[in-house]
Amino acid sequence: MQWIRVSSFLTFDRVIRLRTTRISTLLSATSICRDWMLGRRWFSSQSEDPRLVEFVDYLETLKNYEKLGVPKGAGTDSDDGFDLGRMRRLLHSLGNPHLEFKAVHIAGTKGKGSTAQFISNILRKQGYTVGCYTSPHLRSIRERMSLGSNGEIVSVETLNNLFYGVKSIVDQSIQLEKGSLTHFEVLTALAFTLFAQQKVDIAVVETGLGGARDATNVLPGTSIAASVITTIDEEHLSALGGSLESIAIAKSGIIKEGCPVVIGGPFLSQIEQILCEKATMMGSPLISACDSGKKSTLKSFLTKDGRIYQLCNIFIECPDMHMFAELLDVKLQMLGRHQLQNSITAACTALVLRNQGWEISGESIHAGLEDAFLLGRSQFLSNKEAELLGISGTSVLIDGAHTEAAVVSLANMVQMTHMDYKSAVVVAMASDKNHSAFANQLLSGLRPDIVVFTETSIAGSRSRAMTVSSLKEIWTQLAKKLEIDFQDLGMIKHKNQLPPDVNKSRVCFVGCKSESVKVPITLASALLRCRMGHGHGVIIVTGSLHIVGAVLGCLDY
Repeated sequence: MQWIRVSSFLTFDRVIRLRTTRISTLLSATSICRDWMLGRRWFSSQSEDPRLVEFVDYLETLKNYEKLGVPKGAGTDSDDGFDLGRMRRLLHSLGNPHLEFKAVHIAGTKGKGSTAQFISNILRKQGYTVGCYTSPHLRSIRERMSLGSNGEIVSVETLNNLFYGVKSIVDQSIQLEKGSLTHFEVLTALAFTLFAQQKVDIAVVETGLGGARDATNVLPGTSIAASVITTIDEEHLSALGGSLESIAIAKSGIIKEGCPVVIGGPFLSQIEQILCEKATMMGSPLISACDSGKKSTLKSFLTKDGRIYQLCNIFIECPDMHMFAELLDVKLQMLGRHQLQNSITAACTALVLRNQGWEISGESIHAGLEDAFLLGRSQFLSNKEAELLGISGTSVLIDGAHTEAAVVSLANMVQMTHMDYKSAVVVAMASDKNHSAFANQLLSGLRPDIVVFTETSIAGSRSRAMTVSSLKEIWTQLAKKLEIDFQDLGMIKHKNQLPPDVNKSRVCFVGCKSESVKVPITLASALLRCRMGHGHGVIIVTGSLHIVGAVLGCLDY
């Protein structure tokens, strides 16, 4: 086993509409209308193209752990783990499509989607036809599958043709498995079938949960061009064994015998050791894309056409692996230190592929990194977009951060791009997240002036949504513990209901439960104006990709 550490130098250290409108008239008695009336879908059903109704309804009959939450131990390589046997049997009935293409397989707590986007774009810039499979989606389920040399999401027509073409086979498989096949398993099998039908040159596949027992982990070593593990953090603890070490063990399950693995990081020493030991056991060359001795300094931020870019240089040298790249003045649309690390991880993966005979030029790596963009990840809205939300004169940032590590990256990025700005946070979260750790990092790191607590559906359901009152109580108790001077404004339904004095405390907490995400955002703006006078302000909408999706729905993406 080769363990190579990459020495890296950085200059500087993204639903059809998701509006939750009240249904006030009686709709026709179709199944989708009944779902709307019963409030079963919220954002997801109203965001899909009507032509996909049957497909989406079909998936909704299957167990969806994105809505329900994942059972304890389901992602571990144990008796409690998901049964990959049923996934293999489903794929066998479909003709084993997952054996028809090479793949880059990506696991990790955070950074999977961004790294997948970086790698896919690099390959596309080189002219390869790429299939990319990621989750979750923000606007439409179609976002989970992109195709071709341009990276367009799968069309309604293609997805429907795929579904109706294999529906009878899937029906039979569901019956044979006594209804145990899940939403994610069927969707993954469809994605693999699509990639095989489209004869992609290579697929970039993101795991859904963990690695060892994830539905995507049926990809055999003969199909894997490279495995990638981005980060290890405390998320889905119960489902992945209860500790950081058990999470690392679960995610290392994607490492295949003899296949190179790129690890991102940074990792705690004991976590990196787990990954290295698994690579050694599997005889897999390991390339670390994180060098603890690297220097990180801010070069500059650029603004072009209302969009912020971060300018960086990336240098990679691995003599033992004959890997070298010098990428100067890379203008990343993906902002933050974590995205710089994701870009290095992606560049290392591209070099690993090049060593295997894939033609990938430095120019393609450079262009692919620059072209990569994901909705809802460190995304500053344009002035026009902000105006659609009823905001003017204030910057608006949307980011799906929902873990402690992710919110640290978010806070650091805001402090660098909007230093000395007054800030307001609009937050909605799922109930199974570490709310105290999340709040602690925002209160002590970003130090916002206003925090507006709201609710959003999670994967189309309210069952996993954290209530406004519960979320506010956690933040209030934490502020007391941290001896932070705060003012609790209670519940406010509209920006016209502001109290007379919102300036007497360091931070104001307010709850706002509404059917439109615009309401808490405009409330945050009004409160912020009271605090900043003639200064500058920034509103950060965060805590969940689902509230980000609601914002994007208002912008008609």
